Amino acid sequence: MEKKYVETPLMKQYYDVKSKHPDAILLFRVGDFYETFGDDAIRASEILGITLTKRANGSASSVELAGFPHHAIDNYLPKLVRAGQRVAICEQLEDPKLTKKIVKRGITELVTPGVSYNDNVLEHKENNFLACVNIDKKVAGVAFLDVSTGEFYAAQGGFDYVDKLLCNFSPKEVLYQRGFEHEFESHFGSKYYTYKVDEWAFGNEIGYERLLRHFQTSSLKGFGIEDLTHAIAAAGAILYYLDITQHHQLAHIRSIARLEEDRYVWLDRFTIRNLELFSSVNENAKTLISVIDQTISPMGGRLIKRWVALPLKDIASINTRLNVVEYLIANEVFREDLAQHIYEVGDLERIISKVAVGRVSPREVVQLKSALWAIKKIKEKGLAAENNALKDLAEQLALCEGIRHRIETEILPDAASQLGKGSIVANGVSPELDELRAIMMHGKDFLQQIQQREIERTGITSLKISYNNVFGYYIEVRNTHKEKVPADWIRKQTLVSAERYITEELKLYEEKILGAEEKVLAIEQRLFNDLVSAIVEYVAPIQLNASLVARLDCLIGFAKVALANDYCRPLLVDSDVLDIKNGRHPVIEKQLAVDQQYIANDVSLDSKNQQIIIITGPNMAGKSALLRQTALIVLMAQIGCYVPASSAKIGVVDKIFTRVGATDNISQGESTFMVEMLEAASILNNLSSRSLVLLDEIGRGTSTYDGISIAWSMVEYIHEHPHARAKTLFATHYHELNEMEASFDRIKNYNVSVREVDGKVHFLRKLVKGGTEHSFGIHVAQMAGMPRSVVERANEILKELEKAHRRSSLEKPVDQLASHREGLQLSFFQLDDPVLKKIRDEIKGLDINNLTPIEALNKLNDIKKIAGL
Repeated sequence: MEKKYVETPLMKQYYDVKSKHPDAILLFRVGDFYETFGDDAIRASEILGITLTKRANGSASSVELAGFPHHAIDNYLPKLVRAGQRVAICEQLEDPKLTKKIVKRGITELVTPGVSYNDNVLEHKENNFLACVNIDKKVAGVAFLDVSTGEFYAAQGGFDYVDKLLCNFSPKEVLYQRGFEHEFESHFGSKYYTYKVDEWAFGNEIGYERLLRHFQTSSLKGFGIEDLTHAIAAAGAILYYLDITQHHQLAHIRSIARLEEDRYVWLDRFTIRNLELFSSVNENAKTLISVIDQTISPMGGRLIKRWVALPLKDIASINTRLNVVEYLIANEVFREDLAQHIYEVGDLERIISKVAVGRVSPREVVQLKSALWAIKKIKEKGLAAENNALKDLAEQLALCEGIRHRIETEILPDAASQLGKGSIVANGVSPELDELRAIMMHGKDFLQQIQQREIERTGITSLKISYNNVFGYYIEVRNTHKEKVPADWIRKQTLVSAERYITEELKLYEEKILGAEEKVLAIEQRLFNDLVSAIVEYVAPIQLNASLVARLDCLIGFAKVALANDYCRPLLVDSDVLDIKNGRHPVIEKQLAVDQQYIANDVSLDSKNQQIIIITGPNMAGKSALLRQTALIVLMAQIGCYVPASSAKIGVVDKIFTRVGATDNISQGESTFMVEMLEAASILNNLSSRSLVLLDEIGRGTSTYDGISIAWSMVEYIHEHPHARAKTLFATHYHELNEMEASFDRIKNYNVSVREVDGKVHFLRKLVKGGTEHSFGIHVAQMAGMPRSVVERANEILKELEKAHRRSSLEKPVDQLASHREGLQLSFFQLDDPVLKKIRDEIKGLDINNLTPIEALNKLNDIKKIAGL
């Protein structure tokens, strides 16, 4: 007969709580420890490196156990979240001293990779976005929310657009409908940490009502998302998710902004990766953001990433930024003073968010006061500036003097980091608090005063005040002085040689001093909470201050980087011209040795004369760097930053496409060539008249003739596109493509020059007109240290192949105006491979009309032998 085990009351309570969030690690508060049990304990011990033990769970049963002290949660929680774990925090909801039954417990917060306020979980210069995608058949809605700052965005569009936004915002967690796993991975990949939410939570009407209720508005027109049904559903589902993860205080989420596709430059995920804007596949490599991010505040550090991910298309908005940068460059003292004040502001954005959710510490409130003082100085300087944009920004800054003065008056400048860890409230705020503090601080002095007073009153010089746990404070008098004891003293205990008494004054003092610490904490907590409630009223203006300071921080950073690296102000024009003089790669030039100088290059493109440039030249000559620097200069200009060039005239682009370098996506079964073709297809399917296209070594992942065919066909497609004359740089090893210049009006040949002296190659890295037929590949192999015998044999083979190879011109197809081109078909027999020539000659000499079946089979066998099959 099977034995029935009975769970302990504590474990029964644990399993009840755990059942509400079975997929999360449950930190279960037991006294001064957070405990984990069962599978949670096994996972937690592995991630945190804490001891795994067992505890009894009823008769003859045990369960795994791992725990840590409650005060160490700030150390352990981030490790769990960064390991991709959802963590449910279960607290004791009542004082164990006040109950005889098991302590009531409940989940107070569910921390996930996308939802956290913990400073140790959050990166200071990175947003911690939670994203939500609402997937439909041909369109998707997406919403992004950073609960630590209150930033909330929504957008809607095709899957490519939503994929681009996900890549730009790099969310730490992505929500989508349960049951849509295949659709999500096919459109957006498997690189995100995801969580599936019940499909009913994505209803448009539910989402609409939830947003109206949260923002307390009658419509969503004011936010510009009224007609974005899929985006509304995604945003509503995010609020639902916050609700089920016990995040109910959301007063700091005061608006939602629409991400308009037409407002920003299109940067797809391939381009962001290829240009190495935020990260690199190469370890320790520098990125664009690491060079141009000279921000001082965490807020500025977060904003500049968003600016880089979302470059502007509006010339007026870009010039407003450039005007401020120009002014800041010209006024050094003004710039340095502002930078110092911004440093004093700190992370105002996250502090005010903590105020709204009741998680702000006393020390952070002191920092808030310092930030408001710094903002006062920023406003004063900004109003004095001779720049309209700076003046406008300064005018919008809210001084919040009332609350700043109140913090200054009520909170100690060196307030403790947490309630209960030291004094917080200033003297003079509460008379009761001041008295209790005086008692705690001067208790011995006060007792001494009472003792001296009673000696003088009674004449008993030997009386003394003492304390024990039974009676508390008492006056002890020797029997020889018994007769002098006043009538108002109350006898408490008789000893052999003395009597002990108490007085009303002594009992009153005892009550005060024994409960003083607890009362001080209670009063400080009440006063602090009252102050925090008052600060909540200022959330909106302080959030605006934070965004304005972040903007100013970015622009000061742009001024600094321009001065440090000799950048120029770009000229933005409403045309299709791209004219860069002496352009440099902003990242590579910072990595050169001190005695090396970056070789600058000119690039000029337009849609009438020089739409496409074919760039040839050997490996290591600098073709890829030239392509990347062109894209980076355009991108930097359109975020309002000065650029690494002597001059730059930039017709605003709406899309930047790059196909530079490739890596195998083995996990999804895609080869280098497949990745290359997917990226190339994405470019050709999304071209526009204002696009900038940068293609590097297209077709190298397949056979030479296949590669040439594909590369030629792509260039031709871009040139002959009926609506979109996209400006294009095409770097290639295929010298055959140089022949296109003769057949296509707007294609021009350039090469990255090299010089061969005494058999050695010198890379000049200068872009010059004209094509080149020499690849110098063998020279590069020699430079890499290839064995001499291999290099010499390669030269012999090269000479034989060049002797055998005969070029034939590839003519331009007659149908130039076709809107849908299949690309140029290379004839099988135009390729002068010696083997193919023999096969051609064999077939050419056949008399097919008089050929018997057996002769045909014999001839086919001969051809097979020639081909080596």
